[in-house]
Amino acid sequence: MSTAHQSFQIPDSLNASLPAEYRGKQRDDVKMMVTKPDRDSYHSHFRNLTQWLEEGDLLVLNNSRTIPPVLYGKQYKQKVEIRLSRMVSPLEWDALIIGNAVQVNSPIKLPNGVEIKVLGQGAEAPLMRVAFSLPEGEFIDFVLQHGSPVQYEYMEENWPLDMFQTVFASVPGSVEMPSAGRAFSWRLLRSLKAQGINTAFITLHTGLSYYENNHWPTPKGHPEIFEVPATTAEVIQETKAKGRKVVAVGTTVVRALETAALPNGGIQKASGVTDLHIDGNTPLYVTDGLLTGFHEPEASHLDMLSAFIPQERLLQTYQEAIKKGYLWHEFGDVNLLFKRNSEE
Repeated sequence: MSTAHQSFQIPDSLNASLPAEYRGKQRDDVKMMVTKPDRDSYHSHFRNLTQWLEEGDLLVLNNSRTIPPVLYGKQYKQKVEIRLSRMVSPLEWDALIIGNAVQVNSPIKLPNGVEIKVLGQGAEAPLMRVAFSLPEGEFIDFVLQHGSPVQYEYMEENWPLDMFQTVFASVPGSVEMPSAGRAFSWRLLRSLKAQGINTAFITLHTGLSYYENNHWPTPKGHPEIFEVPATTAEVIQETKAKGRKVVAVGTTVVRALETAALPNGGIQKASGVTDLHIDGNTPLYVTDGLLTGFHEPEASHLDMLSAFIPQERLLQTYQEAIKKGYLWHEFGDVNLLFKRNSEE
């Protein structure tokens, strides 16, 4: 475990329990810390993002749309909570099952006569593999009708699904919001376009980031479905050829891009499942910058951040963010990081 994982604690007051819209702000009014490897941090607001990018730079966004993955059912007389984590096939998922001992191969009854069967162990403990008794084309509609968003203990209310969507989300599949993109508004996207800052999309469907009881996913046991389209690979190649920056909006985007990257700095279209874990020893072939939220000390995302800036600098940044009152989690503030050769 890295030094950064052990060296800070988040005060409860910095857990963003309310979306910006419920704090009297617009989405793009959240605060933004800009971090470069060998310089002091800059403090701004996300609506000023265009000041930190140049004409010809490229923002790559994750267009995955959040589904409500929490379902409730019964196995015999026992109430069971099922939190979907990752689609394995159209009707099979890895899921966190919360309840007393659940019997394998016995049905869990859901609304409308639908059942799921627990098949056995999932990709990693405590996830289990489950199968739905639904026609393949009806799964998303069923989940949208009967599921609920994941609500963590720091949230003050059970927020509706719309609060867990980015404005550009279009491909259903994430069980938690790719939250780095939440602060974007259509107003800001239009401003970026007007200044010649380009955008492109990948898809990566996020899995559960937390398994309850202080249990976190292991990086290699956390595969996620992704796609880097040919059109996105092409615009990245063009951006790199012009010497401009490729900035990933979220750790999910970094994971997808670097999975599809070529060692010569190129990138190809790619799709499938990635278990790539990025840390300070991982070369970044494609990504020059990262826009992300502030992460918990237990989260493996901190390993990825150390691929952009050194561990010591990362720790200083987080301590400064705590001192200045930056907010954590899905509804919190953002951090824009540039790796060393992209400072200017």
